[in-house]
Amino acid sequence: MHPVERSSTRLELRELAPDDVDAVFAIYGSAEATEHLSFEPRSRDQVEQIVERSIASATATPRTEYALAVIERETAELIGFGRLATDPHQQRGATMGFALRPASWGVGYGVETVKLLLDIAFDDLDLHRVWGARSPLNTASARTMEAAGMVKEGTIREHVFKAGKWRDSVVHAILDREWNAAR
Repeated sequence: MHPVERSSTRLELRELAPDDVDAVFAIYGSAEATEHLSFEPRSRDQVEQIVERSIASATATPRTEYALAVIERETAELIGFGRLATDPHQQRGATMGFALRPASWGVGYGVETVKLLLDIAFDDLDLHRVWGARSPLNTASARTMEAAGMVKEGTIREHVFKAGKWRDSVVHAILDREWNAAR
């Protein structure tokens, strides 16, 4: 499925483009935006490589990764990054993740982003299960995933090595029947 285009009232998901590097760097290069993510802030060169790989993966056959720009429709600005990646170890399953620039936090864009990703997962890709993991300290992400209909399933102990120590991850997931019943 290429290109991906999905929108809500305030947001749009679209394929990444080479011109998006600086906007993605504003997120992935930010200590504040990456505080609860699984990696340290990235350099601009690293972000450029991520965007290049994401653009290349968009036309792969079969496509296993959907790395998408989150665009605020009113301003046409890239304010976030959303990702779905099919799970080779789970039939009709995928992992989901998202990151927004801090200036866009607290107004419901996270919930809209997750719902748009789940629309793609269940409506376009016919998946059965989507899951995402978060830092135990990221209560805003917990509220976001729960508001989108995802259920807290449990903890993966010492899942992420960051800042010189191991960190747990809390897993949230949703099944296709739960997504369809909630709409």
